[in-house]
Amino acid sequence: MRVYLVIMDETAEARKALRFASHRAMASGGAVHILALVAKQNFNAFGAVQATIEQEAKDRAEVMASSAAGNLFSESGKMPTISVKTGEGQAVIKEYLAEHPEVAALVLGAAADGTPGPLISHFSSHSGSLPCPLYVVPGSFTNDDIDRVAS
Repeated sequence: MRVYLVIMDETAEARKALRFASHRAMASGGAVHILALVAKQNFNAFGAVQATIEQEAKDRAEVMASSAAGNLFSESGKMPTISVKTGEGQAVIKEYLAEHPEVAALVLGAAADGTPGPLISHFSSHSGSLPCPLYVVPGSFTNDDIDRVAS
């Protein structure tokens, strides 16, 4: 089974990547994995305060990923796998890909304007060493564009 890994956050680019991945999964009989990243906090507070801040960030990521998964389920009837990981994005994604050899493609969404984003910049420059293809969904794509290309 083909598994499409989408890195989910609250951006329009991530929603476009998820739409592309879900349509590809439906067309190929595959599945979608949603990976929500929680950045490590760069400051040290009192232990309980630090733990509370980190837990709140993780909770927000879980709610966002669950909402996206619910939307995907209502459209396709298939529930995606959801993972929420804390750490530096590039390292967490590489680790996830190493732990999940079933992933057939990493799907990222590019910003419509400006630079494509740090994950796309990193993974496109290292695409030759990835264990799977990298799909980049242009930020300028409309839902119709995505549906046409993904189906």
